[in-house]
Order: sequence, then structure tokens, then C-alpha cells
Amino acid sequence: MDKFAVAITKDSYTTQISTHNHMGLTDEPIELGGQNKGPTPYELLMAALASCTSITLRMYINRKGWDVSRIRVRVNYSRDYKEDCESCSSADKKIDVFERIIDIEGNLDNDMKQRLLEIANKCPVHLTLENNAKIETHLGK
Repeated sequence: MDKFAVAITKDSYTTQISTHNHMGLTDEPIELGGQNKGPTPYELLMAALASCTSITLRMYINRKGWDVSRIRVRVNYSRDYKEDCESCSSADKKIDVFERIIDIEGNLDNDMKQRLLEIANKCPVHLTLENNAKIETHLGK
């Protein structure tokens, strides 16, 4: 059994996701021809970064025994031009930008907050997005 798989029919952009233990949907907004039955693929990517960040921070905070009642991570996505190249039209002149905003409620001093920022940057999804990933694609049946 695959660890992760998706399936889509010819009539819709709604995609069924199945993992080893869970199921869900992705879709496109109505204005793009979808039915808006689930998050878009980019929303899932942003959610992966946000959830991994919050889990990574919670694990660290729990190990340290720090008094933190809530962690909130928001992620925005855009494609910006590299090196202030505002007049460039080539796609290779653009870079994907994930803006991550972390709100932490708790009894923390500035040193603790700075350490948590360092830990957030070690989140596995963050590291994957920053690395030069390789995607190998093969046809199945």
C-alpha cells in the first residue's frame, strides 16, 4: 500500500487524498473551475509548513518546561522577483516566498523568544522547502 496517494476523476478538480491512516480532499476555488470542496494544493503546502512549525515549537517548549499556553502560526505565500528584478518577465527570475508569522502566548523573555525563532527555522518542512529537492516522476500502470 502507498503511504500517500491521490485520485481525481475527469469531471472535477476535487482530489481525494488518502494516507496510511487518513482521508481528505483538495480542490480549486469556484472561480478557477473547482467546486471549493477542500483546500487548494498551495493551501495544503502552507498548512504543512505552519503545522510542522507549531509541532516543532511545542515539542521544544514541552522539553524545556516553558510556560506557553498557545502557539499560532500563519503562513502567506507569494512569488516575488529575485534581486529586485521588477522588470523581469522570465519565470526563472521569480522565487517562491513563504512568510511565516508566529504568535506565542506565554511567560517568555526575549532570549527564549529568539531561541524559539531559531527552533522554528529547524522545522523539517521548513528545511525541505529550503533545500534543493529532487522529484522523481514515473508512470505507474
